[in-house]
Formats: sequence, structure tokens, C-alpha cells
Amino acid sequence: MTYGARRGMGAARSYANIGLETQVLGASPQRLISLLFDGARAAVGQARLHLEQGNIAARGAAISKAIDIVETGLKASLDMKAGGELATNLATVYDLIIRDLLLANLNSDATRLASADRLLADIGGAWREAVDPVAPAGEPPSPG
Repeated sequence: MTYGARRGMGAARSYANIGLETQVLGASPQRLISLLFDGARAAVGQARLHLEQGNIAARGAAISKAIDIVETGLKASLDMKAGGELATNLATVYDLIIRDLLLANLNSDATRLASADRLLADIGGAWREAVDPVAPAGEPPSPG
């Protein structure tokens, strides 16, 4: 890769980060949850690419990022008291996603990555439909 190509990728990444930062700063709590789903799925997608390429360190970093988003973002945002049975069930599913991601990393298992991604897509889609209908499902956030 040439210096110019690397520099262009860095500029694109910076632009995307600014766009995401702008979205986060102006987002409702409902939109923030949608952004967490997007971020977790993007990290799983990166992990899948790194798995295919045999890049163990990058795969581990991407899976760790996805786990962090699920654990400290999605799961931590559950209101167990007000959410009742639904919140309890979501916490259980988030634990399953985390387990799938851990096992995917440990065993280089693309099937577990696909399972985690499918669960995130299904729950994220239901979330958008229920409380954040203006967020396009499955599309990356626009840069502002």
C-alpha cells in the first residue's frame, strides 16, 4: 500500500469518525441504542473478515470491541426493574451473544460469529421498528 493510499484511508476514517461523533452528540437515547447495534454488528463484520484472512490479533480486537459494546452498552442500558421479563430475556440473549463471540474467538468459529450477528440484527431490527423507526436498519450511519 502506498503512502497516498494510506493517507486517503486515514482521511476517510477521520471523516467517518466525525460523522459518527456528530450523530452521537445529537442523538436521542433511542437512537444511541440503534448506534450501539450498528457498532456491534460492524465489529462482528470486521472480526469475520479477519477470521477469513487468518489475522488472529485483529480478529481478537474486533471481537473484544463487539463484546464491549454488547456488555457495557446494550446490556448495561437495560432497566431490569422497569423492563421486567423483557429486560431479563434481553439480558439472557446478550449473554448468549457474548458467549458466541467468546467461543468464535477461541475456536476460530465463523458459525458462532454468524449466530451473534444474526441475533444482533434481529434485536436491532425489532428495536428500530418499535422505538427508533427513522434509523435505517442494517445501513451504516450517514456521516452527518
